Amino acid sequence: MSGQCLLETKGIYKSFGPTRALVDVNLKVSRGEVRGLIGENGSGKSTICSIIAGAQTADEGEMFLRGGSFSPKGNVDAQMQGISMIVQEAGTISGITVASNIFLGNLKQFTKHGFLSVRRMNLAAKKVLEKIGVPEINPAALIDTLNFEDRKIVEIARAMYSEPEVLIIDETTTALAQKGRAIIYNMIRQMQERNKAVLFISHDLEELMEVCNTITVLRDGNLIDTLTKEEMAIGKLRRLMVGRDLSGSYYRADFDGSYGKEVVLEFNQVTTAVNVENFCAQLHKGEILGLGGLSDCGMHEIGRAAFGIDKLVTGNVRLRKDGKNLVITSPETAIKNKIGYVSKDRDKEALILTASIKDNIVSPSLPLLSKATFVSPASEKKLSQEQVKTMEIKCYSDSQYCNELSGGNKQKVVFSKWLANESEIFILDCPTRGIDVGVKANMYALMYELKKAGKSIIMISEELPELIGMSDRILILKEGVISGEFTRNEALSEHDIIECMI
Repeated sequence: MSGQCLLETKGIYKSFGPTRALVDVNLKVSRGEVRGLIGENGSGKSTICSIIAGAQTADEGEMFLRGGSFSPKGNVDAQMQGISMIVQEAGTISGITVASNIFLGNLKQFTKHGFLSVRRMNLAAKKVLEKIGVPEINPAALIDTLNFEDRKIVEIARAMYSEPEVLIIDETTTALAQKGRAIIYNMIRQMQERNKAVLFISHDLEELMEVCNTITVLRDGNLIDTLTKEEMAIGKLRRLMVGRDLSGSYYRADFDGSYGKEVVLEFNQVTTAVNVENFCAQLHKGEILGLGGLSDCGMHEIGRAAFGIDKLVTGNVRLRKDGKNLVITSPETAIKNKIGYVSKDRDKEALILTASIKDNIVSPSLPLLSKATFVSPASEKKLSQEQVKTMEIKCYSDSQYCNELSGGNKQKVVFSKWLANESEIFILDCPTRGIDVGVKANMYALMYELKKAGKSIIMISEELPELIGMSDRILILKEGVISGEFTRNEALSEHDIIECMI
């Protein structure tokens, strides 16, 4: 029955050391409801959802599902009771197949007399993948052979195969391009039509207002307010999130798009193993060069090539520095020559989650800090604390592990690594993915300050407003080649760019 309470939390408290992540959170979600959750990074929205999904336990409080007491012993237990969660960061297990990832923790159904029937498991996985609209993904393939978006889609399949009554989506849409987002939105519609419920975390306020029929705002671990569809307004939501008025544009106010004539990085006939063919482009001193396109257009591979992560089939990436042309062949070469890279896959490629904030920040800068092969702990501490203060990283100390941080604070740590290393060129792949409106505004301001200081930026983005709002020049890729180029001007619209993408 629509409107009937399906899930309830009462008096939920959670702390991480001295940090209060949740304070007396009382939440009721009804059947047929799509409940949005918003708040600044560290507000507690992911924490309450991870407790509901069985990934964490509350310090105090109780939960109810379908009117009965609910205290899951883990993710699998929660899923068996009707609650599935798609996490913001990478949630697949490396080294095993797509099918094994889908049925992770539930392989017994395919086991008889102690033997796993891989054939039955693959057939079942194929049916799940077809049901959510991705029959092209091979269930027998190793998960590591899939790109970032397809791995996220496998996580969606894992969440949906048990036909949950409550689906939790934690910032997943920011990790997906058009194909993946269409799958998510279709699932949300189906859940609502079937009188089930969705908890949807997103920093995109317009997306939340379109998809959700209620939105709950959290701030500093406290539930601030819940708005109905009629009460939703972007200005009101921002004010509730940050506790103050937040007005003005996030993006650059200027439209001159000027930058230096000096070329600092050059792509010469770059062809990668997948998605990119004979790519040629130049990055100039003081330029923000935007790269955009649809799924598998090649833009993410360009970023990896520029940092020397992937070996090239043909061509090269050359750094022009001090009158020399240096070929970038590895991340070590890139880092040594002041190139920084912010990966889209933050947890897997940009951070060591089980290391401290300090260790992550100082890692690229150790050669700068070393004296006669010795690195002073005091110099490491000083550098780290400077960045924590400058970037306003929310933590109890720089010794805190990165896996305890919110998505936005993790991203601040990633940026801090390259700021501390005094990088001259920044390759930013989806730099504002999964961060709140306040932090996003700070990131844009930082990018503009870097530009004005003569630093050069390649910004890869799946968000057209971000590309238009921040870039001096935009290159659009389609099927691995450049299909359009746009210079910064006030009249440039999303429609102009989309015509080159499709």
